[in-house]
Amino acid sequence: MPRTPLLLGAAAAALVAASALPAHASPAATAAPARAQAPTAPAQPDDRATRIQKDLRLKLGGTFAGAYVTKGKVVVATTDAAETAEIRAAGAEPRVVERTERTLASVQGILNKNSGKAAKSVTAWYVDTDTNTVVVQARSTADARAFVKASGVDADAVRIERSSERPRPLYDLIGGERYWTPSAGCSIAFSVTGGYVTAGHCGNVGETTSGANQVAQGRFSRSSFPGNDYAVVDTNSQWTPTAKVTRWDGTYETVQGATPAPVGTAVCRSGSTTNTRLWCGTIQQLNATVNYAEGTVTGLIRTNICADPGDSGGALITQTGGQAQGITSGGSGTCRDGQGSGDSTYFQPVTEILDIIRPEGRQLVTGSGGPGPQPGYCDSSATKVTGSLTSGANQYQPSGGYTSSVSGAHTACVDGPDGVDFDLYLQKQSSSGTWSTVAQSTSPGPDEKVSYNGTAGTYRLRIHAYSGNGSYTAGYTKP
Repeated sequence: MPRTPLLLGAAAAALVAASALPAHASPAATAAPARAQAPTAPAQPDDRATRIQKDLRLKLGGTFAGAYVTKGKVVVATTDAAETAEIRAAGAEPRVVERTERTLASVQGILNKNSGKAAKSVTAWYVDTDTNTVVVQARSTADARAFVKASGVDADAVRIERSSERPRPLYDLIGGERYWTPSAGCSIAFSVTGGYVTAGHCGNVGETTSGANQVAQGRFSRSSFPGNDYAVVDTNSQWTPTAKVTRWDGTYETVQGATPAPVGTAVCRSGSTTNTRLWCGTIQQLNATVNYAEGTVTGLIRTNICADPGDSGGALITQTGGQAQGITSGGSGTCRDGQGSGDSTYFQPVTEILDIIRPEGRQLVTGSGGPGPQPGYCDSSATKVTGSLTSGANQYQPSGGYTSSVSGAHTACVDGPDGVDFDLYLQKQSSSGTWSTVAQSTSPGPDEKVSYNGTAGTYRLRIHAYSGNGSYTAGYTKP
């Protein structure tokens, strides 16, 4: 059963611990809606295959019928036999097929709209470029045929495949969010390999957990309290560790590391009881000792941030830089007044448990990205500009271009956020005023660099969002 620490002192009667869920609150009464994991993109082929697919999709347009890699070769399909030479020139093996990529996407779209007509034995449907069909997977082929017929799609464009698969929802582990033990609830601090860390007083070794959605989640594999106040929960395959800490407004902090911060550093706490916003303050002291009724806990971080019962186990992270600091242990005061003034909340430093589990091959889950571009990639550029793109859009930098009066080397770069695919084109203006691309970088990812030895003239950067949205920094250096 969760062990509830209560901070002792002269005003003990007025102090409230940031601990497990109060006994009068039932898990079912406050469970949050299920959070489905964001779909994970399929494994990408090498950069060469990705570039070929990207370039030919743009060049072939409506006749493009997909691309795939087989036995080390890039195959590009088209419905127009006259385009086979162009496909070979691009470095791919051509294949002439009956249906375009858009046609197959339309068939899949109709099936999507009629998904309610699919029996439970029909488990998945997807475009299969290799067979130039839409595959419908099902444990019962009769049910699959009935679904296809009820949807009204062209049956010749569909291939039914018998499958024993039984897909299930997957969920993200996110710092600050609720989890349940059989008797009460606490909050996730940070994801680690194979699970997450939380407060030790929230559960004993062997105790089971479920997510905020009441889906079975994991089991405590380590728990230390008092003395320390940390625990590790090992989760099942239905839950995926992430580098996220929720801000409770639909956005997230990204954990970048766990470098300990000094006294006076601005920090924020995320917990599942006070989940109206991210609560922030500063580190007041390090290496503090708290004498709870259950025993003494040493080496804690003391802050002026409020917390309430159920916030225990939640995350403490630096306000900037994404550095994980601590696991919510206990405290005094409350956030219910909306102010949290005069409160003290204590946190178990996260580095202690990370040092313990690191020899086992487990580590903090971090992300190199964040809400915007990361510093460093374009630092060497003589001129830097910023902007923001939505998927499919272009921007030209700088406005009106830049002029070089001498011949020589031009370098340019773009630095975008993780999870997007931004491309970079260096363009030169002709005497007639038209622009042509003289160098380009179109690798699958957010960051690109180009270099070009050119004559005097006017140049510009074209930045294209092949996929994804976000802010970027671009830079260029002229001769």
